[in-house]
Amino acid sequence: MQFRNMVAAGLLTALSVFAAGEYSGRRAPSFALPDSNLVHYDILDYRGKVVVLDFMSATCAHCLEVAPVFEEIKKKYGVKVAVLSIVTYPPDNNQTVAGFIKESGTTVPILFDCGQVTRNYLKITPQSSRRDLPHVFVIDRAGTIRNDFAYGAATKKFFTVEGLSAEIDKLLK
Repeated sequence: MQFRNMVAAGLLTALSVFAAGEYSGRRAPSFALPDSNLVHYDILDYRGKVVVLDFMSATCAHCLEVAPVFEEIKKKYGVKVAVLSIVTYPPDNNQTVAGFIKESGTTVPILFDCGQVTRNYLKITPQSSRRDLPHVFVIDRAGTIRNDFAYGAATKKFFTVEGLSAEIDKLLK
């Protein structure tokens, strides 16, 4: 009986790793980045909370489409979950981000990265500069990336309040 329990636990672990995104299962790279008002956000300040980290572009149609989902997540979970978005400067700048905020009505902090944080999270190298946006990371209370997903046909369910809530709820139990 004990052997069966061990095998079942091993299978569940294997399935959870298989179900996790391409960049999951590792410690979330640390950062401190400014928003357009030069307020700095340090990911270490969010230990003890689940963090939804959204890599986006202010000119991305899909990013604009999912912005209301992040607003709903903020409302639903309050202080238990932090939602942050990151853009790369350049090509994004204060004007493109201001336009995105005006069009989407988002209150999620949008942070400016010169590329290093984006490279660390998405493991971008000079040989592989692929970036599918938006790309969301769900980070647990201890600072480990538990899941990540780029926007696409196969992952569209994660970019809904229900789909993202299911990922968050697993980490809040």
